[in-house]
Amino acid sequence: MVVIALAASAVAFAVAFFGPWFPEQASVEAGRIAVVFWITTGICIAIFGLVTSMLLYSVWKFRARPDDDSDGLPIHGHTGLEIWWTAIPTVLVTVIAISSAIVLSQNEDATGAMTVNVTGEQFAWSFEYPELDGLVSTDLRLPLDQPVKLVLTAKDVIHSFWVPEFSQKQDAVPGMTTELVITPNKIGEYPVICTELCGLGHATMRSEAKVLSRADFDAWVSDRQGAAAEGGAASGEALFTDNGCGSCHSLDETKLVGPGLGTLTAAAERAGKPVEEFTRESIVQPDAYIEPGFPNAMPNAYGGLSDEQLDALVQYLLEGAE
Repeated sequence: MVVIALAASAVAFAVAFFGPWFPEQASVEAGRIAVVFWITTGICIAIFGLVTSMLLYSVWKFRARPDDDSDGLPIHGHTGLEIWWTAIPTVLVTVIAISSAIVLSQNEDATGAMTVNVTGEQFAWSFEYPELDGLVSTDLRLPLDQPVKLVLTAKDVIHSFWVPEFSQKQDAVPGMTTELVITPNKIGEYPVICTELCGLGHATMRSEAKVLSRADFDAWVSDRQGAAAEGGAASGEALFTDNGCGSCHSLDETKLVGPGLGTLTAAAERAGKPVEEFTRESIVQPDAYIEPGFPNAMPNAYGGLSDEQLDALVQYLLEGAE
Protein backbone atom coordinates (compact mmCIF):
# COMPACT_ATOMS: atom_id res chain seq x y z
CA MET A 1 0.00 0.00 0.00
CA VAL A 2 2.84 2.38 0.81
CA VAL A 3 4.49 1.70 -2.55
CA ILE A 4 1.21 2.22 -4.41
CA ALA A 5 0.52 5.45 -2.49
CA LEU A 6 3.98 6.83 -3.24
CA ALA A 7 3.72 5.90 -6.92
CA ALA A 8 0.26 7.46 -7.31
CA SER A 9 1.38 10.59 -5.46
CA ALA A 10 4.49 10.88 -7.63
CA VAL A 11 2.41 10.69 -10.82
CA ALA A 12 -0.06 13.28 -9.51
CA PHE A 13 2.79 15.55 -8.40
CA ALA A 14 4.49 15.32 -11.81
CA VAL A 15 1.26 16.23 -13.60
CA ALA A 16 0.58 19.14 -11.24
CA PHE A 17 4.12 20.52 -10.95
CA PHE A 18 5.56 20.07 -14.43
CA GLY A 19 2.44 20.91 -16.45
CA PRO A 20 2.34 24.49 -17.88
CA TRP A 21 -0.96 25.27 -16.19
CA PHE A 22 -0.48 28.95 -15.45
CA PRO A 23 0.97 32.07 -17.08
CA GLU A 24 4.04 33.68 -15.55
CA GLN A 25 3.51 35.45 -12.24
CA ALA A 26 3.92 39.21 -12.59
CA SER A 27 2.56 40.52 -9.28
CA VAL A 28 3.07 40.04 -5.56
CA GLU A 29 -0.57 39.00 -5.24
CA ALA A 30 -0.13 36.27 -7.84
CA GLY A 31 2.69 34.77 -5.77
CA ARG A 32 0.49 34.68 -2.66
CA ILE A 33 -2.35 33.05 -4.57
CA ALA A 34 0.09 30.44 -5.87
CA VAL A 35 1.01 29.54 -2.28
CA VAL A 36 -2.64 28.77 -1.47
CA PHE A 37 -2.95 26.82 -4.71
CA TRP A 38 0.05 24.61 -3.90
CA ILE A 39 -1.11 24.05 -0.30
CA THR A 40 -4.46 22.85 -1.63
CA THR A 41 -2.86 20.83 -4.42
CA GLY A 42 -0.42 19.17 -2.00
CA ILE A 43 -3.30 18.11 0.25
CA CYS A 44 -5.21 16.76 -2.76
CA ILE A 45 -2.17 14.79 -3.97
CA ALA A 46 -1.72 13.18 -0.54
CA ILE A 47 -5.41 12.21 -0.37
CA PHE A 48 -5.28 10.94 -3.96
CA GLY A 49 -2.31 8.70 -3.14
CA LEU A 50 -4.00 7.32 -0.01
CA VAL A 51 -7.35 6.65 -1.69
CA THR A 52 -5.72 5.09 -4.77
CA SER A 53 -3.61 2.74 -2.66
CA MET A 54 -6.63 1.67 -0.62
CA LEU A 55 -8.71 1.04 -3.73
CA LEU A 56 -6.06 -0.98 -5.56
CA TYR A 57 -5.15 -2.96 -2.45
CA SER A 58 -8.81 -3.74 -1.78
CA VAL A 59 -9.39 -4.83 -5.40
CA TRP A 60 -6.49 -7.26 -5.07
CA LYS A 61 -6.87 -8.42 -1.46
CA PHE A 62 -10.62 -8.78 -1.19
CA ARG A 63 -11.49 -9.90 -4.71
CA ALA A 64 -13.90 -12.84 -5.01
CA ARG A 65 -12.12 -16.11 -5.86
CA PRO A 66 -13.38 -18.26 -8.74
CA ASP A 67 -16.55 -20.22 -7.80
CA ASP A 68 -16.82 -18.34 -4.48
CA ASP A 69 -20.49 -17.39 -4.14
CA SER A 70 -20.47 -16.84 -0.38
CA ASP A 71 -21.47 -13.54 1.21
CA GLY A 72 -18.91 -11.16 2.62
CA LEU A 73 -18.36 -10.83 6.34
CA PRO A 74 -20.81 -8.49 8.12
CA ILE A 75 -19.04 -5.27 9.02
CA HIS A 76 -20.60 -2.67 11.30
CA GLY A 77 -17.94 0.04 11.08
CA HIS A 78 -14.99 1.11 13.18
CA THR A 79 -15.54 4.00 15.58
CA GLY A 80 -11.87 4.92 15.87
CA LEU A 81 -11.40 4.98 12.11
CA GLU A 82 -14.51 7.12 11.63
CA ILE A 83 -13.19 9.63 14.17
CA TRP A 84 -9.87 9.87 12.33
CA TRP A 85 -11.37 10.28 8.89
CA THR A 86 -13.60 13.04 10.23
CA ALA A 87 -10.91 14.83 12.25
CA ILE A 88 -8.18 14.82 9.58
CA PRO A 89 -10.30 16.35 6.78
CA THR A 90 -11.52 18.96 9.26
CA VAL A 91 -7.94 19.96 10.01
CA LEU A 92 -7.04 20.04 6.29
CA VAL A 93 -10.05 22.16 5.33
CA THR A 94 -9.22 24.53 8.22
CA VAL A 95 -5.64 24.87 6.93
CA ILE A 96 -6.95 25.79 3.45
CA ALA A 97 -9.48 28.25 4.91
CA ILE A 98 -6.93 29.99 7.14
CA SER A 99 -4.28 30.30 4.41
CA SER A 100 -6.92 31.61 1.98
CA ALA A 101 -8.16 34.18 4.50
CA ILE A 102 -4.62 35.41 5.18
CA VAL A 103 -3.83 35.81 1.46
CA LEU A 104 -7.18 37.49 0.79
CA SER A 105 -6.53 40.00 3.57
CA GLN A 106 -3.01 40.71 2.30
CA ASN A 107 -4.17 41.08 -1.31
CA GLU A 108 -6.87 43.59 -0.32
CA ASP A 109 -4.42 45.81 1.59
CA ALA A 110 -4.20 49.09 -0.33
CA THR A 111 -1.76 50.84 2.02
CA GLY A 112 0.39 53.28 0.02
CA ALA A 113 -1.35 52.36 -3.22
CA MET A 114 -1.65 54.62 -6.25
CA THR A 115 -5.25 54.91 -7.49
CA VAL A 116 -6.20 54.18 -11.10
CA ASN A 117 -9.82 54.54 -12.23
CA VAL A 118 -10.72 51.80 -14.70
CA THR A 119 -13.79 52.23 -16.93
CA GLY A 120 -15.23 49.52 -19.12
CA GLU A 121 -17.55 50.24 -22.01
CA GLN A 122 -18.61 48.51 -25.18
CA PHE A 123 -15.98 47.59 -26.25
CA ALA A 124 -12.89 49.20 -24.71
CA TRP A 125 -11.05 49.91 -21.47
CA SER A 126 -9.91 53.35 -20.34
CA PHE A 127 -7.62 54.19 -17.42
CA GLU A 128 -7.54 57.48 -15.51
CA TYR A 129 -4.84 58.48 -13.03
CA PRO A 130 -6.49 61.00 -10.66
CA GLU A 131 -3.26 61.54 -8.73
CA LEU A 132 -1.47 62.49 -11.97
CA ASP A 133 -3.67 65.45 -12.97
CA GLY A 134 -6.34 63.16 -14.38
CA LEU A 135 -4.09 61.64 -17.04
CA VAL A 136 -6.08 59.23 -19.25
CA SER A 137 -4.83 56.27 -21.27
CA THR A 138 -6.28 53.31 -23.16
CA ASP A 139 -3.55 51.02 -21.85
CA LEU A 140 -2.69 50.47 -18.21
CA ARG A 141 0.79 51.75 -17.29
CA LEU A 142 2.10 50.67 -13.88
CA PRO A 143 5.40 51.39 -12.11
CA LEU A 144 7.36 48.39 -10.91
CA ASP A 145 6.85 47.39 -7.23
CA GLN A 146 4.24 50.13 -6.67
CA PRO A 147 0.94 48.97 -5.09
CA VAL A 148 -1.95 50.13 -7.26
CA LYS A 149 -5.64 50.25 -6.36
CA LEU A 150 -7.82 49.80 -9.41
CA VAL A 151 -11.27 51.37 -8.95
CA LEU A 152 -13.52 49.77 -11.55
CA THR A 153 -16.85 50.82 -13.00
CA ALA A 154 -18.73 50.43 -16.29
CA LYS A 155 -20.69 52.84 -18.49
CA ASP A 156 -23.16 50.39 -20.01
CA VAL A 157 -23.16 46.68 -19.11
CA ILE A 158 -21.17 44.42 -16.79
CA HIS A 159 -17.56 43.90 -17.85
CA SER A 160 -14.85 41.94 -16.06
CA PHE A 161 -11.22 43.07 -15.77
CA TRP A 162 -8.59 40.32 -15.93
CA VAL A 163 -4.85 40.19 -16.45
CA PRO A 164 -3.82 36.51 -16.34
CA GLU A 165 -0.29 37.28 -15.15
CA PHE A 166 -1.67 39.19 -12.15
CA SER A 167 -3.87 36.18 -11.18
CA GLN A 168 -6.83 38.35 -10.17
CA LYS A 169 -10.13 39.26 -11.77
CA GLN A 170 -12.85 41.76 -10.83
CA ASP A 171 -16.17 42.80 -12.36
CA ALA A 172 -16.83 46.36 -13.54
CA VAL A 173 -20.50 47.06 -12.83
CA PRO A 174 -22.64 50.03 -13.97
CA GLY A 175 -23.75 52.27 -11.11
CA MET A 176 -21.21 50.99 -8.56
CA THR A 177 -17.47 50.71 -8.00
CA THR A 178 -15.38 47.66 -7.25
CA GLU A 179 -11.72 47.53 -6.28
CA LEU A 180 -8.68 45.42 -7.05
CA VAL A 181 -5.17 45.84 -5.60
CA ILE A 182 -2.17 44.92 -7.73
CA THR A 183 1.55 45.19 -6.98
CA PRO A 184 3.40 44.41 -10.23
CA ASN A 185 6.85 42.95 -9.69
CA LYS A 186 7.97 42.03 -13.20
CA ILE A 187 8.58 44.39 -16.12
CA GLY A 188 6.67 43.43 -19.25
CA GLU A 189 3.51 43.78 -21.31
CA TYR A 190 0.48 41.70 -20.38
CA PRO A 191 -3.00 41.41 -21.95
CA VAL A 192 -6.03 43.05 -20.34
CA ILE A 193 -9.06 40.91 -21.11
CA CYS A 194 -12.79 41.30 -20.55
CA THR A 195 -14.09 37.97 -19.23
CA GLU A 196 -17.77 38.88 -19.01
CA LEU A 197 -19.82 38.45 -22.19
CA CYS A 198 -20.67 42.10 -22.83
CA GLY A 199 -22.05 42.17 -26.36
CA LEU A 200 -21.17 41.51 -29.96
CA GLY A 201 -17.72 43.07 -29.66
CA HIS A 202 -16.77 41.22 -26.47
CA ALA A 203 -13.95 39.29 -28.15
CA THR A 204 -12.29 42.53 -29.26
CA MET A 205 -12.37 44.18 -25.83
CA ARG A 206 -8.64 44.00 -25.25
CA SER A 207 -5.95 46.31 -23.94
CA GLU A 208 -2.49 45.99 -22.40
CA ALA A 209 -1.01 46.34 -18.94
CA LYS A 210 2.54 47.64 -19.25
CA VAL A 211 4.77 47.36 -16.18
CA LEU A 212 7.61 49.90 -16.38
CA SER A 213 10.58 50.83 -14.27
CA ARG A 214 9.96 53.88 -12.12
CA ALA A 215 12.14 56.03 -14.41
CA ASP A 216 10.29 54.88 -17.55
CA PHE A 217 6.91 55.39 -15.88
CA ASP A 218 7.82 58.93 -14.79
CA ALA A 219 9.03 59.68 -18.33
CA TRP A 220 5.74 58.42 -19.78
CA VAL A 221 3.74 60.57 -17.34
CA SER A 222 5.83 63.61 -18.22
CA ASP A 223 5.32 63.07 -21.95
CA ARG A 224 1.54 62.63 -21.63
CA GLN A 225 1.14 65.64 -19.37
CA GLY A 226 3.24 67.75 -21.74
CA ALA A 227 1.08 66.71 -24.67
CA ALA A 228 -2.07 67.58 -22.73
CA ALA A 229 -0.67 71.02 -21.84
CA GLU A 230 -0.09 71.67 -25.54
CA GLY A 231 -3.66 70.76 -26.41
CA GLY A 232 -2.90 67.19 -27.40
CA ALA A 233 -5.72 65.89 -25.21
CA ALA A 234 -8.21 67.66 -27.51
CA SER A 235 -6.62 66.35 -30.72
CA GLY A 236 -8.65 64.02 -32.87
CA GLU A 237 -6.05 61.26 -32.70
CA ALA A 238 -5.95 61.38 -28.89
CA LEU A 239 -9.75 61.32 -28.70
CA PHE A 240 -9.89 58.37 -31.10
CA THR A 241 -7.36 56.48 -28.98
CA ASP A 242 -8.54 57.45 -25.50
CA ASN A 243 -12.19 56.65 -26.23
CA GLY A 244 -11.36 53.17 -27.51
CA CYS A 245 -12.67 53.80 -31.05
CA GLY A 246 -9.92 51.62 -32.48
CA SER A 247 -11.28 48.52 -30.74
CA CYS A 248 -14.24 48.49 -33.16
CA HIS A 249 -13.08 50.57 -36.16
CA SER A 250 -9.89 50.33 -38.18
CA LEU A 251 -8.47 53.40 -39.88
CA ASP A 252 -8.54 51.64 -43.25
CA GLU A 253 -11.18 49.39 -44.82
CA THR A 254 -10.56 46.43 -42.50
CA LYS A 255 -13.78 45.14 -40.93
CA LEU A 256 -13.84 44.76 -37.15
CA VAL A 257 -16.98 44.99 -34.99
CA GLY A 258 -17.86 48.03 -37.08
CA PRO A 259 -16.87 49.08 -40.60
CA GLY A 260 -13.42 50.40 -41.36
CA LEU A 261 -13.21 54.18 -41.48
CA GLY A 262 -11.71 53.99 -44.95
CA THR A 263 -15.28 53.39 -46.18
CA LEU A 264 -16.66 56.51 -44.46
CA THR A 265 -17.21 58.53 -47.65
CA ALA A 266 -18.99 55.66 -49.38
CA ALA A 267 -21.20 55.09 -46.31
CA ALA A 268 -22.16 58.79 -46.27
CA GLU A 269 -23.20 58.52 -49.92
CA ARG A 270 -25.38 55.51 -49.14
CA ALA A 271 -26.96 57.44 -46.28
CA GLY A 272 -27.58 60.40 -48.59
CA LYS A 273 -25.81 62.95 -46.40
CA PRO A 274 -22.70 65.13 -46.63
CA VAL A 275 -19.77 63.20 -45.22
CA GLU A 276 -19.01 65.68 -42.40
CA GLU A 277 -22.64 65.77 -41.24
CA PHE A 278 -22.87 62.00 -41.52
CA THR A 279 -19.67 61.51 -39.48
CA ARG A 280 -20.81 63.83 -36.71
CA GLU A 281 -24.25 62.18 -36.54
CA SER A 282 -22.72 58.69 -36.48
CA ILE A 283 -20.69 59.61 -33.39
CA VAL A 284 -23.46 61.13 -31.28
CA GLN A 285 -26.41 59.11 -32.70
CA PRO A 286 -24.89 55.83 -33.87
CA ASP A 287 -28.25 54.17 -34.50
CA ALA A 288 -29.36 56.87 -36.99
CA TYR A 289 -27.79 54.87 -39.81
CA ILE A 290 -26.58 51.25 -39.59
CA GLU A 291 -24.19 50.12 -42.27
CA PRO A 292 -25.53 46.94 -43.96
CA GLY A 293 -23.86 43.80 -42.70
CA PHE A 294 -22.92 45.26 -39.31
CA PRO A 295 -24.68 45.09 -35.91
CA ASN A 296 -26.18 48.05 -34.06
CA ALA A 297 -23.49 47.71 -31.40
CA MET A 298 -22.02 51.20 -30.95
CA PRO A 299 -22.93 52.73 -27.55
CA ASN A 300 -24.65 56.11 -27.22
CA ALA A 301 -21.84 57.33 -24.99
CA TYR A 302 -20.19 60.02 -27.09
CA GLY A 303 -22.85 62.72 -27.05
CA GLY A 304 -21.03 64.10 -24.02
CA LEU A 305 -18.07 65.25 -26.09
CA SER A 306 -17.67 69.00 -26.19
CA ASP A 307 -18.11 70.85 -29.49
CA GLU A 308 -14.34 71.35 -29.65
CA GLN A 309 -13.67 67.66 -29.07
CA LEU A 310 -16.32 66.60 -31.56
CA ASP A 311 -14.90 68.93 -34.21
CA ALA A 312 -11.40 67.59 -33.64
CA LEU A 313 -12.54 63.97 -33.80
CA VAL A 314 -14.62 64.49 -36.95
CA GLN A 315 -11.71 66.25 -38.66
CA TYR A 316 -9.36 63.43 -37.73
CA LEU A 317 -11.74 60.80 -39.11
CA LEU A 318 -12.29 62.72 -42.34
CA GLU A 319 -8.56 63.10 -42.88
CA GLY A 320 -8.19 59.37 -42.31
CA ALA A 321 -11.01 58.63 -44.77
CA GLU A 322 -9.36 60.79 -47.42
